[in-house]
Amino acid sequence: MADVSPTGSPDPAPQPASAPEPAPAYAPPPQDPTAQLSPAPATYPPATLVAEVVPPDAVPPYPLEASGANAPVPGRRMGWRRWLPVTGVIALIAAAAIGMLIFLGYNIGLPGLAVGLTAAILPVPLLASAFAWLDRYEPEPVKYLAFCFAWGAAVATAAALAVNTGAAWLFDKWGLPEALVAVLVAPFIEESMKAAGPLLLFWRRRAEWSGITDGIVYCGLSALGFAMVENVLYLGGHGYAAGAQEYGPATGLTNVFAIFIVRILFTGFAHPLFTSMTGIGLGLAARSADKHVRWLAPIGGLLLAMILHGTFNLLPTLSAATGEALIMLYGYLGFMVPFFFAVVGFAIALRSWEGRLAERTLHHYVRTGWFAPPEVAALGSLGRRHSARQWAKRVAGPAGSRAMRSFQFAATRLALIRDGMQRGLAGDPREMAKAVVEERELLAAITGYRSVFAGRDPQTPPAWWDGQSYRITFPDGVVRTVGAPAEPVMPVPVRLPPPPPPMPTYAGGWPQQYPGQPQYPGQPHHPGQQPYPGQQQYPGPQYPGQYPPPPYK
Repeated sequence: MADVSPTGSPDPAPQPASAPEPAPAYAPPPQDPTAQLSPAPATYPPATLVAEVVPPDAVPPYPLEASGANAPVPGRRMGWRRWLPVTGVIALIAAAAIGMLIFLGYNIGLPGLAVGLTAAILPVPLLASAFAWLDRYEPEPVKYLAFCFAWGAAVATAAALAVNTGAAWLFDKWGLPEALVAVLVAPFIEESMKAAGPLLLFWRRRAEWSGITDGIVYCGLSALGFAMVENVLYLGGHGYAAGAQEYGPATGLTNVFAIFIVRILFTGFAHPLFTSMTGIGLGLAARSADKHVRWLAPIGGLLLAMILHGTFNLLPTLSAATGEALIMLYGYLGFMVPFFFAVVGFAIALRSWEGRLAERTLHHYVRTGWFAPPEVAALGSLGRRHSARQWAKRVAGPAGSRAMRSFQFAATRLALIRDGMQRGLAGDPREMAKAVVEERELLAAITGYRSVFAGRDPQTPPAWWDGQSYRITFPDGVVRTVGAPAEPVMPVPVRLPPPPPPMPTYAGGWPQQYPGQPQYPGQPHHPGQQPYPGQQQYPGPQYPGQYPPPPYK
């Protein structure tokens, strides 16, 4: 997933018509672009045609026709039909939030609500930052992240509170221990309601689910909102309000401190850990073309989340029933903590694997001249992306940095679309048409972003990629063809060193060559000296987007 602005959306692509007929950032030589494709290039059917199977290496030929760059996305509802469901969801969340505030203020009092809310909010920025760190390659829109958090904090807590309270009343009426509510009822209703918000987003905004990482982030934020409000009830009600009513405010603050250590420092990861199992199931369903996986993966993830939640609640119940505190200690240290670190390790490895999706997918576009190998290699890690943005800022200023950031986001989206085509996710005609149209729009946007920073580095010789090899203008003015390396490595842009001191010369004026003194790439040995016949010359470092227009027409 791309490392972009907090809004999760790229800057608008520069419009080609706004400039006085600028030359393209780079272009292949004047030849038949379809000759590089294998098999035949993909066609672009309108939304009414039957979907066809897109070969994995069939990509649009270069160049892209401008007429289709801004085609509307088929099937997208406009006007009031689009905004009515959004308005309904916002009203539901707002009503649930107001109801929870009234309930908490009435039951634990305003001082308890203020103390509990203050203490419960403290860990939220840290945990939310951890989820944002997982989602840096292709960050999701902030509005969807906020929706999941608000759903967990308002709707999920309100529904779970109502069901748990009603179940406790029924169990007491039936003569059953109230502690069974935490083991049998709470896991079912809480995990179901925490997952309902991300599931609604999965149903209505499937395009925003690019894999398991997105599922973990969406469901984790919903669980984080739920845990925050639940902690308000424990910290403000069972902690401050209970202690202050019996012994005074000092005792209430002492209780808050003790509960904070247990519920937040030791077990603050519990709710996000449980609900992330549902997120993994939804993420698997989002990237699978198998109908059985699409149905069974979310159900399996939800059931696993309920089992983990019930097991975690069972530990203190057994400890209180038997008087053996070691049951809770052994269960916590022997199962919950190792499982937590296993899931964290899995998420970090998955983040790295999904970050290299561009390298595994965009090579199809390299063969047709849409990307050069160094550009694809520069997308493979966050360090390379950061270096590319720093380089773009150095050669084109803040506008270059913004363009490079948007370039990376668009390239990551393009890789996800191509990967979805290869997996067969666009199975029906409407989905296929939407994927093809978005692919064309992204390619047009990528070309516009590249034009902002391409060819701006005076330290790099003019070079471009024609789909098969590099064409580089050497210092002697000759344009030579250089083959791509086996591994399309992307050098990290570095600050240029200061110029060396003047070198002593011979009486004839030639500079003296000290032993071990390096020769700069592509630089003749002596001023004005041309390369020897057959002498191999090497180009300077190639940076992302360094593909100015070729000197020939």
